[in-house]
Amino acid sequence: MGLVTQLLTLPVAPVRGFAWVLGQALTAAEREYYDPGPIRDQLAELERELVAGRISAEEFDRREDELLDALESIRYERWRLGLDP
Repeated sequence: MGLVTQLLTLPVAPVRGFAWVLGQALTAAEREYYDPGPIRDQLAELERELVAGRISAEEFDRREDELLDALESIRYERWRLGLDP
């Protein structure tokens, strides 16, 4: 970028800076929102409930299917957004 171009675009520099910060905040929010960790924790807790006899095998299967569907959806969204390498 030449000196003249830098001088002419100087008034919009704060807008570009704000857009960059906003983009970083959005990426961080998406990473947190689409974090598979809580779903994995729920799956582990569900298995503990089954082993302890607090839920039936049918209830386990139903809830496990729901959680696995949610995990698949999260993985797809992370891939779509480019959050996973």
